[in-house]
Amino acid sequence: MSVPLPLAEVIVSLLIVIGGSFALIGSWGLVRLPSLMERLHGPTKATTLGLGGMLLGSVAYFQLVRGEWTTHELLVSVFLFVTAPISANLIAKVHLHRLRLGEASEAAGPAGRPAPPTADTDWATHEAPHLGTPGDMAGD
Repeated sequence: MSVPLPLAEVIVSLLIVIGGSFALIGSWGLVRLPSLMERLHGPTKATTLGLGGMLLGSVAYFQLVRGEWTTHELLVSVFLFVTAPISANLIAKVHLHRLRLGEASEAAGPAGRPAPPTADTDWATHEAPHLGTPGDMAGD
């Protein structure tokens, strides 16, 4: 399948501009949002989509203009889409754990002040094993 060069350039340019716009919006959200939990959405959502769009533009360039397939962009995409949610999850868990222990304080954001952690909100943070459970060392 042969695509005329001007059309290929338009497709690649649109993908790069759309990807760059998402990356810019995600970076702006990282800087402008007030609390840590709100700031996590910028780099993990919009910036990931932005980089994905730019990588698609690179794949389109090599396929449509040069006529070759590359796997570099696929590897970068897989690495990005695997590591971004995991790192965001770990950052959120550490933040919730610090809130639970009273180490961190957070300013009120547009959604209001975060609710203080209670005894029944420990699902996302580490807690000591309860008596009688397999991890309990007191019963041994």
